[in-house]
Amino acid sequence: MTGPLAPAFPTVDYGALAPVLIVLGAACLAVLLEALLPLRVRGRVQLGLTLVAVVGALLAVIVRATSGAPAVSTLSGAIAVDGPALFLWGTLLALAVPSVLLLADKSVEPGGAFLADPVALGEAEADQQAREKAGVGARSASSGSSGRAGGSSGASGARLTGRGGRPVEGHTEIYALVLFALGGMLVFCASDDLLTMFIALEVLSLPLYLLCGLARRRRLMSQESAVKYFLLGAFSSAFFLYGLALLYGYADSVKLSDISLAAAGSLRPDSLLFGGLALLVVGLMFKASVGPFHTWTPDVYQGAPTSVTAFMAACTKVAAFGAILRVFTVAFGSTVWEWRGVLWVVAIVSMLIGAVLGLTQTDVKRMIAYSSVAHAGFLLLGAMAITPAGLSATLFYLLAYGFTTVALFGLVSLVRGPDGEATHLSAWAGLGKRSPVVAAAVTFLMLALAGIPLTSGFTAKFAVFSAALADGMTPLVIVALVVSAVAAFFYLRVVVLMYFSEPAADGPTVSVPGPFTTVAITLGVVVTLLLGVVPTAVLGWADGLSFLG
Repeated sequence: MTGPLAPAFPTVDYGALAPVLIVLGAACLAVLLEALLPLRVRGRVQLGLTLVAVVGALLAVIVRATSGAPAVSTLSGAIAVDGPALFLWGTLLALAVPSVLLLADKSVEPGGAFLADPVALGEAEADQQAREKAGVGARSASSGSSGRAGGSSGASGARLTGRGGRPVEGHTEIYALVLFALGGMLVFCASDDLLTMFIALEVLSLPLYLLCGLARRRRLMSQESAVKYFLLGAFSSAFFLYGLALLYGYADSVKLSDISLAAAGSLRPDSLLFGGLALLVVGLMFKASVGPFHTWTPDVYQGAPTSVTAFMAACTKVAAFGAILRVFTVAFGSTVWEWRGVLWVVAIVSMLIGAVLGLTQTDVKRMIAYSSVAHAGFLLLGAMAITPAGLSATLFYLLAYGFTTVALFGLVSLVRGPDGEATHLSAWAGLGKRSPVVAAAVTFLMLALAGIPLTSGFTAKFAVFSAALADGMTPLVIVALVVSAVAAFFYLRVVVLMYFSEPAADGPTVSVPGPFTTVAITLGVVVTLLLGVVPTAVLGWADGLSFLG
């Protein structure tokens, strides 16, 4: 059919979209395998498929980035495959490898950290009592058995049984959920229009809500965290969608480039533009754990399975800040002086919340959660710069922070008590005597988060602060330096506790990690060291990148 009524078919650059297609195609295949494969081989096949898909997508990104292929906007301009998108895709896929290995490990927690049967026996004693109070009436878990985690009760020491005494196997659908979440993240940070970005936001969020509630230990806390994350996430999505509607009313388009053109020369009232931007920012800042939109972060980090927390803490922040960078630079770069003042306040509030409330925490996972809020404030400095130096510094920061965080949560999962992970700070007393290797790795990663030289954290902060100084944000950099000094206290507090306190006689033990956890931790520690000592290769790739449009 030809003529003016002929349908306009979207152009699709399959080569440019290959990483996304590989991940989402593998996710769909994982759903089919979940339904068709027998239970005894399902877990191994799903793990193999997930790792092959992630590594294959990462290779596709490397080939695209090194081939000299030009930046393209494909799917009728819905997705932009440019330099920053490829860097973010490579970062997400590289972080997904250790995250999947942590999810798959069954040596630290015998049987795995996930449980398939909702009424399986063998939960932690506290959860079991809560279930009985609620009238569930499940038989109490056997206790007193000692597993390799040092006296773990119930689930660690006995074979888990479900209805009718049948054996309970761990979740295998987690791999499909992780692939869908990862696919959503890839699309989210490369979306060139707000509607595609919103759909990607939902695709990456819904699997995470489910993953947070699937913990085998402390299941009531896990399910509570999932409900909180879901409810607050629904509110943030509503803010994002309402902001999208206002911006569509202002620019007659949801494309970022069209919004930029309208902002530069439209005669329509700016109330629609800045009202839409404000609501859009709420949705983006929520996903990035930026204060004061961080309220979900401590509870979800603490309640979710630690391997899921590692995946969220690293990959979700990369995807969220990738979208923030694209929206600020492409759509609102011409109005930077109108909105930058508000984001100055948001950045300061985020840094202060993370540092001050982090000082009061007695749980390691909650402390890292508030640390992530402070780091989100630091990242905003680079995102607000709207300069090539700010872009490259923020991209480097996301890569460095991601590997440090994944490795740190892997180490957190090794410290075990009678009811599973021992995340209370008192349990970490004397850890340097119980396990010198684990304590040394934790110390190195804590120093990286504090920004000590010869770690990736120092290089990342130096790059972001330099970009902010060059763009005239000197007062904000001074605040960030003061907050960094304050935040260093709660990192060093853990180090002092591990080396200068005596371990309790009946204190927690440190599990010997299996090969998956060992690889994930080692990879994170090595990358943290390399990016601190020889960061030029990654910084050289990030320098000169620019968004399409």
